[in-house]
Amino acid sequence: MTSTARPGAATGTRPGGPRRRRVRAGGGRVPLPLLVPALIGVAFLTVPLIALLVRAPWRSMPEQLTSAEVWQALQLSLVCATAATAVSLVVGVPLAWLLARVEFPGRGLVRALVTLPLVLPPVVGGVALLTALGRNGIVGKWLDSWFGLTLPFTTAGVVVAEAFVAMPFLVISVEGTLRAADPRYEEAATTLGASRFTAFRRVTLPLIAPGIAAGAVLAWARALGEFGATITFAGNFPGRTQTMPLAVYLALQSDPEAAIALSLVLLAVSIAVLAGLRDRWMTAG
Repeated sequence: MTSTARPGAATGTRPGGPRRRRVRAGGGRVPLPLLVPALIGVAFLTVPLIALLVRAPWRSMPEQLTSAEVWQALQLSLVCATAATAVSLVVGVPLAWLLARVEFPGRGLVRALVTLPLVLPPVVGGVALLTALGRNGIVGKWLDSWFGLTLPFTTAGVVVAEAFVAMPFLVISVEGTLRAADPRYEEAATTLGASRFTAFRRVTLPLIAPGIAAGAVLAWARALGEFGATITFAGNFPGRTQTMPLAVYLALQSDPEAAIALSLVLLAVSIAVLAGLRDRWMTAG
């Protein structure tokens, strides 16, 4: 009696194909030398947040969050973060397209300079903005003498400081999306008579819209939480340059409960941002 089984049926492999073993994820016991540091890392990252929730003045929270100073800081933070994100979109999306689609000498250096604010201490960024856009800065003195425009210690200065630290998040996200998108769609549009800008507007933008949205949300969240560059370049003037992080720092010196209440507002915004980006950054496959 002869067997009619196909070659490779017993082993689960195709004839002539490489033999693969299925590895079950999570199988076996976790080694203790890996488990203990992992648990310490989880505790290190979560215990401070839990402590913030435990020590929160829940009974006086409505009173803390309805004061005029808090609403001024919150409104200013939302307006400035949104304006900084708009600036990042107008400038950052074309910059990301340039880095992803155009070959030019020094592209690696330009990319490094664009992403430098990601690792640059925010206070250093504020000092750099002062030396460039301050009243006596290399660019700011011409803005002051020609147009009477002064940026430091103004609400516009807050927007500039926040855009400086937030734009790299948008550029990185959009550039990565552009590199993953198939450029043949743009080439097909240009062969049909569309200009490069028309192909970008009608073909590329719809393709990379999710990446732009994710980068904009990240940039907005980063701008909302900016502290170092803002206080260095724009100062801490209530109603004019005092954003929520600055209000938290100021309240911590005189009213710790108010500082915790304000911190919870920023924590809620951060959780909302992570929830909105979950499908893009926190799922696989």
